[in-house]
Amino acid sequence: MNARGRVLRALLALALAFCEAVAAAGAPDRARPNFVVLVADDWGFTDVGAFGGEIPTPHLDRLAAAGVRFANFHVAGSCSPTRSMLLTGVDNHRNGVGNLIESMPLSHRGRPGYLGSLDTNVVTFATLLQEAGYRTIASGKWNVGTERHNLPDRRGFDRSLVQGDTGSDNWDPQQRYLPLSARVQWFEDGREATLPSSFYSSRFFVDKAIEYLRAGESQGRPFFAYLGFQANHVPLQAPREFIDRHAGRYRAGWHALRDARRDRAAALGLVPAGAPLAPQATTADWSRLGDADRRYQERSMEVYAGMAEAMDHEVGRLVEYLKASGQYENTVFVFLSDNGPEGSDYREARLWLMTQYTRQLDALGGPGAYAIMGPSWASAAASPLSGFKFYAGEGAIRVPLIVAGVPAGARGAIHHGLTHVTDVAPTLLELAGVPRPGREHRGRAIEPMAGRSLLPSLLDPSRAVRGPDDVLGYELSGNAALFKGTLKLVRNLAPAGDGQWRLYDLSIDPGETRDLGAERPQVLAAMRADYEQWARDHGVLPIPAGYSPTRQVTINSIVGYWWPTYRVPIVAALLVLAFLVTTAIRRRRARARTGRPR
Repeated sequence: MNARGRVLRALLALALAFCEAVAAAGAPDRARPNFVVLVADDWGFTDVGAFGGEIPTPHLDRLAAAGVRFANFHVAGSCSPTRSMLLTGVDNHRNGVGNLIESMPLSHRGRPGYLGSLDTNVVTFATLLQEAGYRTIASGKWNVGTERHNLPDRRGFDRSLVQGDTGSDNWDPQQRYLPLSARVQWFEDGREATLPSSFYSSRFFVDKAIEYLRAGESQGRPFFAYLGFQANHVPLQAPREFIDRHAGRYRAGWHALRDARRDRAAALGLVPAGAPLAPQATTADWSRLGDADRRYQERSMEVYAGMAEAMDHEVGRLVEYLKASGQYENTVFVFLSDNGPEGSDYREARLWLMTQYTRQLDALGGPGAYAIMGPSWASAAASPLSGFKFYAGEGAIRVPLIVAGVPAGARGAIHHGLTHVTDVAPTLLELAGVPRPGREHRGRAIEPMAGRSLLPSLLDPSRAVRGPDDVLGYELSGNAALFKGTLKLVRNLAPAGDGQWRLYDLSIDPGETRDLGAERPQVLAAMRADYEQWARDHGVLPIPAGYSPTRQVTINSIVGYWWPTYRVPIVAALLVLAFLVTTAIRRRRARARTGRPR
C-alpha cells in the first residue's frame, strides 16, 4: 500500500472511531450504575423499620431487603462535619470542617482544619463522577459552605437546588429555625434561588430531583443524585395526614419505646440479644408527668414519626419515577442519617422562638408551629445506644446505613464490622470504575481519601472492612473517641459527660454500659496514646476551658448575626442609656451639693 493509501486508511479508521464514540455517548450507559444518595437529618439508630423502629418506612425497608444494612456505621455528631466527609471521603479535620461553625470556639475559627466549610484542598466524589461522564444533581440541604467556590456547581454538580444553612422551616423556605443568620440561603445552579412562598421540604426536594433527572434522560448517561433532606431536623413539621396516623402510638412513653426498639433491633440481628441499656441522665420519668405534659410529649413524638414517614413516602415517589423511566434496575441506593437524634431543648432560644412560632398543642407540626423531640424521646430514638446528637456516645455517631442495588450484591444481609462515612465515596467510585485520586487532582495537591471501599462487604457481608489493629479516630467539640477492633475509647464533656476516658467493648455492649478501663488499664493507656497520635496527625485543636456548646452557639449568634445586623440601633440605645444614666448621676450630685431634698 502506498503512502496515500495508508493516509486514507488512517483517516477512515479515525472517522469510524469518532462515529463509535458519538454513538456510545448517545446510547444508554448500562455498564456503569446510577447512584442515589439519600441523607436523612437527625435520625436515630432505630428510627427505620428495618432497624427495629415502629415508624412505617416501607420504601426504605424495601431497599434494606434488597441490599445490606450496616449495623456498625459511624458518622460525626453533627451535620456539616458528616456531610463534608460523605462528599470527600476525607476526615473533617483535614477537609476544613473540624467543627460545626455555629458551635465552633471563636479561637478556632479560620485555623487549619477549622474553616467551617470545605477547604480548597479536597475534591468531592461528585466532581470525579462528573469528570467521568456522569450526570450529577443535588437537591436539599448542602451545609458544607456557601462561598462561591463551595457551591454545588463548583463542587461537581451539573444541576442543583440547595439550602446552604444548617436548616430552616419546612413549610416556609424563608423562615429561620434559629437566629443564626439574617436569612435562609438558597441557591440554584450556583446563583441565589427564588423559591415558592410555601412548600413542604421533603416533597419539594424530591420534585426538584425528579425534574433534573427527567431533563437529562435523553442523554443516556449514568447519573448521581444527592438528596439532603431536612427531615427530621427541628422544627419538627409534617403534613397532618402523616402525623395523625400515629395518634396514640406513644401513649406508653419513652421508657417503653426504648425497651421495645432494643428488643426489635436484637430480634432482627442488629444488636446482641439482651443488650443492656445505659441509664440516661437526660430522660425524665414518664410516670411523673401530668396529663397535659404527657399529651404534649406524645404529640411531639407523633409529629416526629409523621415527619419521618412523610420523608419515606417521598423516597417512594423517587423510586416510582426511576421504575417508570426504566432506570431503577441500574441504580445503587445509599441511605444514611447525618448524625443521631436531636436532644436539645432550645431553652436559650425560647424568647426568640416566642416571636416567630406557636408551640400550641393543636398546631404542632403545621405551618407556623415549632415542635422538638427533646432529650427523652431522643434517647429512645437511638435505642439501645447511649446519648444523642453532638456528643461521642454511640447514639450520636452510630446511625443506619443501607446500600442496595449493587450488582451481585447480598440481599437482606447485615454487616456488623466497623464502617465509616468516609467509606461511601471510595465505594461509589469503585462501582463506577473511577479511580480514587491520590494526593493530586489535575495538577493540584489534595488530601487523599481516608475511607475504604465497602464493595467487598456488599458482595460478602462477612468480610471485614477494617482489621482488629486498625484505628479510627473521632473528635467534635472536645467529645472524642477511638475505635480499634471491637473496642471503643470515648470521652464526653459536660453536660453529657465528665471529661473522663472510658473503654467499652461494643460487640457485647453497644449501649456503653460497662466501663472496662479499670479491668484493662494497659489497653486503656495504649488506646489513649493511639488517640493522641491520631489527634496530632489530624490537627485537632484543644477545646478552651469552660467551653459549653449551647453557650457557644449563643455567642456565635451574637457575633455572627445580632451584632452585624443590629449594631447601629444597639450602639444608639447604649449611648442613650449612657446619657440618661450620666444625667441622673449629675443631678443627684448637684442636689447633694445644694442640700436640696432628693
